Amino acid sequence: MSMADPELVQALDYILNRSDEASIEVLAEAVVRRRREIYLTGGALDMPDPQRMAKELSGQLQAGVGASVEELKKSVREMAVRIIRDQAPELSDAQIDELCRAWLPGKGDNQGAQLPKELLVSMIEQFVAFSRGTMNDALDKSLREKMGAWPERYWRVFPPVTRRIIADFLKDKITERDYNAKLAAALDLD
Repeated sequence: MSMADPELVQALDYILNRSDEASIEVLAEAVVRRRREIYLTGGALDMPDPQRMAKELSGQLQAGVGASVEELKKSVREMAVRIIRDQAPELSDAQIDELCRAWLPGKGDNQGAQLPKELLVSMIEQFVAFSRGTMNDALDKSLREKMGAWPERYWRVFPPVTRRIIADFLKDKITERDYNAKLAAALDLD
């Protein structure tokens, strides 16, 4: 997936600059669910098209920017129901409701605003590529148009341990292999 995709950049801009805690929770749960599906199926099953879903989500998020959090939650739930019905038409309404309750955060779910690991990994990869001079100029330009001084913004949201690992790698204090191992451990990735 290319980060130069305008819909993806637009969705990231919304997530990083305009979303509130409730919308971050909805997005985080969606990413966790999708990652679990990819891990369990290897992406081999007839799953929804991620680009189409990102475009739909981006459109719905843009339409819901001025809307209340409750309207945004309703919009995300409706999209989830539509996707479930498309992919598993044999499920009953009760089963679909149960899946939505399991996948979408409800009232009382408050784990704090935390970036999904997949998004954080992508941001780290972009930051390191930029810092090492290997980033595509078009991607850098696109990120700057959407977010301004994106490297500084990314750096501020990285957890302190992650910042230290990145800094050590960029200063050649650790090898790429050690960097990858330490970063995976810090982010609790498999």
